[in-house]
Amino acid sequence: MSTFQIYATDSAPDQSKPVLRQLQQTFGFIPNIAGVMAASPVLIDAFLSLFQKVHAGTFTEAQIQTLLLTNAVTNACSWAVAFHTALALNEGLEPADVDAIRAGRAPEQRQHAALSMLTKTSIEKRGHLDERDVNAFLEAGFRRDQVFEVLAVAAASTITNYVGNIAQPPLEPQFQVHAWSA
Repeated sequence: MSTFQIYATDSAPDQSKPVLRQLQQTFGFIPNIAGVMAASPVLIDAFLSLFQKVHAGTFTEAQIQTLLLTNAVTNACSWAVAFHTALALNEGLEPADVDAIRAGRAPEQRQHAALSMLTKTSIEKRGHLDERDVNAFLEAGFRRDQVFEVLAVAAASTITNYVGNIAQPPLEPQFQVHAWSA
């Protein structure tokens, strides 16, 4: 059971309220994890800014969800795994590929597998990638500069994953069907 408060727009610190309003517009609700983050205006503002930049990058939404789901599994964040499972399926990822990622395996789709493996390896090796790791990504049709974009997605999701692991916010009812544990 979490001991961290989940803020709503009316109860959040004043500097966090604009971010919560924006998330409400984006998702139609304020995710519990964002409600927890709202305790720190610095954190929630940085989170939103980084996620906006990530979603405006070169990867498709399906590719971003592949990265975010892989990161959530690698960081063992149950809340984020359930949330990104739902978003990945909504973005058209094959259910078998989503199941593979949730089980810690590479998806079948070649580019999604390359994305998943590079981000998982980056987290596990703490950024100490070797040329084989990078070449496997490049051979799937990605560019060298996109290696760093994968790191931007990992940085953004690390915020969510760590907040989820520390605060353990309850999973919203609409994501219960995708509940996961390490």
